[in-house]
Amino acid sequence: MSASNVRVALVYPELLGTYGDRGNAVVLVERCRRRGIDAELVEIPAGAAVPGDVDIYVFGGGEDDAQVMAAAGMRQSGPAIDQARTNGAVLFAVCAGFQLLGSTYTAGDGDVLEGLEIVDLDTRPGDGRLIGECVVEPGPTVGLPVLTGFENHGGRTTLGSGVTPLGRVTVGHGNGVGTVDGVLADRVLGTYLHGPVLPRNPALADHLLAWIVGRDALTPLDERLVEALRAERLREARLTGLAARRRDWRLNRG
Repeated sequence: MSASNVRVALVYPELLGTYGDRGNAVVLVERCRRRGIDAELVEIPAGAAVPGDVDIYVFGGGEDDAQVMAAAGMRQSGPAIDQARTNGAVLFAVCAGFQLLGSTYTAGDGDVLEGLEIVDLDTRPGDGRLIGECVVEPGPTVGLPVLTGFENHGGRTTLGSGVTPLGRVTVGHGNGVGTVDGVLADRVLGTYLHGPVLPRNPALADHLLAWIVGRDALTPLDERLVEALRAERLREARLTGLAARRRDWRLNRG
């Protein structure tokens, strides 16, 4: 793996492509190319074996039935993914893909799916869906700005002891447990943020790329339009969060 050729695998986009999550893979490739780094988008169709010779795996979101089918294929390709991780590959997963990084996922009908067991986390159904804008503040040592995205899921994800979340939720729900969102491990990053999240948060895309090409290879890009969008989304999300807190306060008071 080198800065001269980055292969980004979009895994099962027919199944794990809710809310335009394929845009995450497109952004990773494009941000490389704009810096003169050769990059390739490799689409892995549902049912095909997931290759072990890529640099970044991108897993998106999906409904329960699609998630069941995706889980079966991903488990069969588990050895190839494990070998790729040994060689330095990065895993980036959103929503259903994030849930499948863990040990088990319990669907709404009670069926229990086995995950890839890459991270110690467990997902179970909750009371109602968690929908709306979501704002996440990564920890101070991560080196990322506040993240903005959209969530729509029914799962409640509990992280194992010692497992680090991506960040603290200030608006919305994230994992639905512990006021945190996602997971951050060695070359593994999961989140409930759609949007797609990487177009909304280019610093997060570069965080993933830096694991592959190194921070020095990521020369600055013109982010003015993206930052204007980020500011608008963050402003609206925080206003929505403030209104929700006021509503909850009135309900609790009365």
